[in-house]
Amino acid sequence: MNENGLKQPLRTAAVSFLVLAALLIGYGAMRANLRKNREGTPKYIFLFIGDGMGNSHICAAESYLSWKAGKPGGEQLLFTQFPELALASTYSADHQVTCSSASATAFSSGHKTDNGFIGATPDSLPTRPFTMDLHEGGYRIGIMSSVPINHATPAAFYAHQTDRWGYYPITEQLPASGYEFFAGPGFAEYAGRDGTLQPADEYLAEHGYTVCYGEQEFRAHMDREHLVFCQESNRGRSADEYTLDYDTTWTPLADMLRLGLEYLGDQKPFFILCEGGEIDWCAHENTVYPMVQAILRFDDAVRAAYDFYLAHPDETLIVVTADHETGGLAIGYNFDWQFSVQDWDRIEAEWMAEGGRDTLSYPDRMRFQNECGFGWTTNEHTGAPVPVYAVGKGAFRFNGRIDNTDIPRLIVGK
Repeated sequence: MNENGLKQPLRTAAVSFLVLAALLIGYGAMRANLRKNREGTPKYIFLFIGDGMGNSHICAAESYLSWKAGKPGGEQLLFTQFPELALASTYSADHQVTCSSASATAFSSGHKTDNGFIGATPDSLPTRPFTMDLHEGGYRIGIMSSVPINHATPAAFYAHQTDRWGYYPITEQLPASGYEFFAGPGFAEYAGRDGTLQPADEYLAEHGYTVCYGEQEFRAHMDREHLVFCQESNRGRSADEYTLDYDTTWTPLADMLRLGLEYLGDQKPFFILCEGGEIDWCAHENTVYPMVQAILRFDDAVRAAYDFYLAHPDETLIVVTADHETGGLAIGYNFDWQFSVQDWDRIEAEWMAEGGRDTLSYPDRMRFQNECGFGWTTNEHTGAPVPVYAVGKGAFRFNGRIDNTDIPRLIVGK
């Protein structure tokens, strides 16, 4: 073969190599862009915390839905249909069994702390919520709960206290956050523990927040920069604590979330914390029926966020989890082990007959629920891991066994 004949195959090979290299570089760049798009911080973030809501609580709610559908099982809550699932450990810095404030501090800051502490390290130094970083980066922040706004879980995102029951000092720290939106029934210890301090709404008004009672008043002030939504029935008084008696006149959690979305809008990025707090209260009382109703209301709120996600699927992340499990709920057989006996007919009929109130003594309640196929092991929290469900941008990160301190990092993708 002459020299020219040898050069032609070499030129062809060189050109082919260059084309292949360009394709590989282009493919690599495309993959890098796709990965960046998948892994970046979502523009819209929802973190739902079902306080005290363990796997068995969720199973009980789905058992109830299945009974309503005339089936032994198979019905699901909306959030249990999300594509990603993880299991999170919940221990605190000083106990295997966490309290809500320590767990919420893990969610908000990525750091373990002692039970009873809110937004503070075990040596009493303030932690920094990741929402502060988001806020400084241009995100609008909404904090809402079905229980008082100054309770442990919402408080961990704006307050720093070594006493989770210091409700009034927690309220005093709210304005320093600068967050745009807060919502809930109202404030525990509205005028301090002994009722002699400046009312919470007056204090907040002096520090730049407009406190609105009810939807009508809220809508009339949506042009304000910092808003707090409270239930109309709690005007001028402390919000109730640890009650099973759900006030049907309240704006439901789902509608509070919709109000928040309307107020925050979609022009700027946002983060919303939404807590279903009374799930925990019902589990502390070892009462199945109101607990299930609380989970269904919580699921309704998730649905409001999911509707938003459907309109912004490439920019929205929804995470649903719990701070801990409460009560050690079990769903079992009846005493002779012949058949499962989740007797929802009897449970619902008893609840309705009592006017939607729990009037049974504790021993009678336990006996009744055991006969209906539900048992409890404690009135308090347990150390069981809790599920984490996710959908949307970055949801793939929520997979396998994680710790509650991983939540902030997994949300922002760093």
